[in-house]
Amino acid sequence: MNSPDNGENTPQQPQRPQAGYPYGNPNSGQQPYGNGNSQQTPSSSQSFWNQSSQDPQMSNQQQPVKEKKGFGAGSVIAIALVTSLVAGGVSGYVAGNATKDAQAYSSLENPSVSSSEPAPAGSVESVAEQVLPAVVSIQISTMSGGAEGSGSIISSDGLVLTNHHVVSEAASGPSEIQVTLNNGEKHNAQYIASDVNTDIAVIKIDGVSNLPVLNFGDSNELHVGQEVVAVGSPLGLSATVTSGIVSALDRPVRASQGGGESSLIDAIQTDAAINPGNSGGPLVDMNGNLIGMNSVIASLSSGEQSSGSIGLGFAIPSNFAKRVADQLVETGEAKQPMLGVQVDVQSQEDGALIMGVESGGPADQAGLGEGDIVTKLNDRTIQSADDLIAAARSHQFGETVTLEVHPRNSEESRAVDVTLSSE
Repeated sequence: MNSPDNGENTPQQPQRPQAGYPYGNPNSGQQPYGNGNSQQTPSSSQSFWNQSSQDPQMSNQQQPVKEKKGFGAGSVIAIALVTSLVAGGVSGYVAGNATKDAQAYSSLENPSVSSSEPAPAGSVESVAEQVLPAVVSIQISTMSGGAEGSGSIISSDGLVLTNHHVVSEAASGPSEIQVTLNNGEKHNAQYIASDVNTDIAVIKIDGVSNLPVLNFGDSNELHVGQEVVAVGSPLGLSATVTSGIVSALDRPVRASQGGGESSLIDAIQTDAAINPGNSGGPLVDMNGNLIGMNSVIASLSSGEQSSGSIGLGFAIPSNFAKRVADQLVETGEAKQPMLGVQVDVQSQEDGALIMGVESGGPADQAGLGEGDIVTKLNDRTIQSADDLIAAARSHQFGETVTLEVHPRNSEESRAVDVTLSSE
């Protein structure tokens, strides 16, 4: 199988959002998202009518109040507040007396209401309190510029999980890595190792101990619709928390790493806002466990400049990130389970077209040949070369998988068991 560092890219699909890295380059000139001057005026299209009645005992001297055609927006709010107060028994507002001579109520003259109750377990607030101390901001300085991103502390003595594209300049030449802890402390850090093919890296903070650590969750147990929280430093704004759901699983996402190289991840898709600078930060479940590493965003803009979050963010699953990070720490390099085939990344076939088979490799031993098209790996549908590469990498070394295959000139399929390469 061709590893994704061969520089080949999937065909451009103009109708789809372009994937881009949420790395925050301080020299990029990007502006904060959102216009603080934009305001929306609430609509008040509903009409209300008064039902007037006159007390038969009213004296002749009393003049009946003229009936109004309708209430204004202020009256609508007052009605709603009164209803809330009566129905709930407790309210953050007080409805004033409607009589003409009543004294006006002003919240400026009353003490602020306390909201010091602890956050309920499983809430975004509770998760943020648990996770933030173990998330760091990363700044890379080089002779030619720099980059910034986020990271998760994965050992009490300072190992930090982040993206390759955040620290790639530290891997290629003289540089300085500075890490800012959640409490504001700044420390230098050392580059340990990274893998361009999977966009995973590990650095180590100098001179620290007893740091809070994020525990890995099991990303194989994720479900679409599950609530998640993303933490990081978008646009240099450290300790930023956003929330959303798991929008999809098993999304093969390829993105350029520069220099003709690319990474391919079998991603978790989320609508939690991820922006430049979030790269390397954690995506956590509602128990505060790391279930993904935020890495890529889709963008409607072209080129290297990202327009920011459009609700299409992608994270590397925690099980995969953990395996690669362990390899990087132990050996300084990462290897992936392989089928032993070369696939055509530009093929328009519905599936992964095999262009070549490694002699004596797993696919060769299983009887696969040039021209075979893979349409399934276990229960997962394979629609492209990247689908097959990403799916195979998501399995364990030495694991046996079942491929559904048919020749290029025939729709007659067959099942083939293939044992992936060992580590």
